[in-house]
Amino acid sequence: MDSILLLSIFLGIAVLLFLILKLRMQAFLALLIASMVTGICAGMQPMDIISTMQSGMGNTLGFVAVVVGLGAMFGAILEHSGGAEALATYMLAKTKEKNTSWALMITGFFIAIPVFFDVAFIILVPLIYSLQRKSGKSLLLYGIPLLAGLAITHAFIPPTPGPVAVADILGADLGWVILFGFIVGIPTAICSGPLFGKYIAKKIFIEAPALEDVPQENPIKPLVRTILVIIALPILLIVGNTVLNSPLADGWASTEFKAWMGMIGHPFTALIMANLIAWYVLGVKRGTSKKALQNITTRSLAPAGVIILLTGAGGVFKQTLINTGAGDMLATYFSELGLSTLIFAFIVAVLVRVLQGSATVAMITAAGVTAPMIPTGSSEIDLALLVIAIASGASILSHVNDSGFWLVSKYLGMNEKQTFRSWSVMTTILAMVGISTVMLLSLVV
Repeated sequence: MDSILLLSIFLGIAVLLFLILKLRMQAFLALLIASMVTGICAGMQPMDIISTMQSGMGNTLGFVAVVVGLGAMFGAILEHSGGAEALATYMLAKTKEKNTSWALMITGFFIAIPVFFDVAFIILVPLIYSLQRKSGKSLLLYGIPLLAGLAITHAFIPPTPGPVAVADILGADLGWVILFGFIVGIPTAICSGPLFGKYIAKKIFIEAPALEDVPQENPIKPLVRTILVIIALPILLIVGNTVLNSPLADGWASTEFKAWMGMIGHPFTALIMANLIAWYVLGVKRGTSKKALQNITTRSLAPAGVIILLTGAGGVFKQTLINTGAGDMLATYFSELGLSTLIFAFIVAVLVRVLQGSATVAMITAAGVTAPMIPTGSSEIDLALLVIAIASGASILSHVNDSGFWLVSKYLGMNEKQTFRSWSVMTTILAMVGISTVMLLSLVV
């Protein structure tokens, strides 16, 4: 029986990769087909496969759809208002030239919390163009730290879609994921950002494009402290609720107070509040019409819809492995080999990422495969670290099958070899420092 279950898992993953890599099928459809193949090969009854797909999809989307949708609208308003540019300009103005790369890393780290990676990069790329022209140094000295900050936050810290989806599939608390995302993200950002950026800038000299090719910045920007408060609000509410309901806060508050804070600090409520404040402060108060705000937020839901459906399909794959018993079998098998769940999840994410390119697909696939293997009684901290381990693996070695590779190559004016030596190496450093930090933390917390 074990051999049949193991074969069904391998066949399911093989079908998934074949459909995505060879046939170029949309990952949502490919995940559903792979789930059906796994169920059939494992000997599930036909209608049990259908009910498993339905429950896997429904259980996953109940949480993810709301958080990703609210996060997308929040980021769209921040982007349209010029808030991301204002924050970046302020932080750069406050640093001396020798600290500029560190300021760019920090800027990317915080801006990518509400704004998608590619959108945030395109918004901020004129700043690094300007810095290159003024200093005469390689564009990579500024581009790599910015990219590191953006990539780490996008992968590690909710409410960006990847970690939200993985946390939901694994049953991890978002507050703990945010906390450990920051803890792991800081050393990871330092190593893959300013330190590597300084090294590679000496090896590869890249100039910014001619000045006329640079998009003009929005001259009217909101106050930086307003932007910081609005970005921090949902994060502080979610983390505060997590700490309040943890053993750290035993005896500090009444049950009724904790219940109300549980609602206020829930990701649903926290992001709704952030959206309302951003809608008024960054929109209505600054003269943006209600109709324009409606159009901005509506457009933001289009890319969010793809991520939501993809996450639901990942939930289907996870549920199939649970219902067939394959997850328990894998857990037993790898524990006998002495391979921890953290390392297993990291390796699965790495393989899917390298083979098919999408970090989001890699994260969701790895979460689906790993979820049934989670040992009974795992703590919230264990689950949060597992989310970060998967995010680390899914960030590794961005290359020609990843849209991010071409985005960076295009905007920084590099050929493929230069992009491999800079961007691809940076993402690999990011992944290795991330998983190393996770493993160290797992030994002490």
